[in-house]
Amino acid sequence: MEKTLDPRFVRTRKLIMDAFMSLVMDKDFKNITIKDITQKATINRATFYYHFFDKYDLMETVLREDILQEVLKDVTSHEALSPKVLNDIFFRLISFQNELASQCKRSYEAFTVKIETVMKEAMSKAFKELLKQEYPTWSAEKLELHSIMISWSLYGMSIKFVKNGDLPSEDIMKDTFKLLLNVEQHV
Repeated sequence: MEKTLDPRFVRTRKLIMDAFMSLVMDKDFKNITIKDITQKATINRATFYYHFFDKYDLMETVLREDILQEVLKDVTSHEALSPKVLNDIFFRLISFQNELASQCKRSYEAFTVKIETVMKEAMSKAFKELLKQEYPTWSAEKLELHSIMISWSLYGMSIKFVKNGDLPSEDIMKDTFKLLLNVEQHV
């Protein structure tokens, strides 16, 4: 039986991830040790290392498999890209960043670079699939570049507004999202 399908493996992995999330709410990421995690999860070090390489691997796994799934569900739940879809995703990104910053105040800064990398990569992949369905004649390179442009733009705009603490006007966002989706007309 494959270890990832074994219920004991899944349960232990979840236990470790939950322990880690509990710790990042109270401690700076840099101060969290493997010992802290294993004590909180009530497992031994060998069990931890059976599941994760180190605390950075654990952090990336938690981000990919747990925290970011809600946002990514929003991206992959749509059948086509439209200004409204981009608007919905944009505001979900802002909400996600605000929630994470308030829940994990002490470790949020340590997560930002990894969150950005994982989020841009995952959104780009999802946008590429949506664009492929909408524009089946586009080359792989064109699909790749457009999906990167859209995901990086959305992510960058969301970070700007989270840091500023304000929200853009609806008209500006509508125009921006139209521009992102109609690049061919402006080139």
